[in-house]
Amino acid sequence: MIDHMSVSPADVESARRFYDAALRPLGVVAVMEVSPEQAGGYRGIGYGVDLKPFFWLTSDSRRASQPGARGLGIHVAFAAGSRAMVDAFYAAALAHGGSDNGPPGVRPHYHPAYYAAFVIDPDGVNVEAVCHKPE
Repeated sequence: MIDHMSVSPADVESARRFYDAALRPLGVVAVMEVSPEQAGGYRGIGYGVDLKPFFWLTSDSRRASQPGARGLGIHVAFAAGSRAMVDAFYAAALAHGGSDNGPPGVRPHYHPAYYAAFVIDPDGVNVEAVCHKPE
């Protein structure tokens, strides 16, 4: 199951105005923001329902064609039932052509039990597995 996804628009503030207006009739609103200091260099605006963000805008608009870029500006996160499953995802992805984009670990800037791993797939997509359960 998809846990969440993100896109990296050229202008986050313009995109925010668009999504604030377009998603509000669906009952989807900005429920979380993370700062560059919290998130390792990018700003994130999470949209969702009942305080659970599932669609993110991020300021990380780097593209695979740019020097030092990691990803295409597309991010998909898959829900994992346990931390062991996140670890297994990470190991399997690296063994089959993925590259590291963040090893398994807790990301407390999202919430205290947020355990995730990130890889870049062979086509440049930032793929995550995440478990929301405490140990």
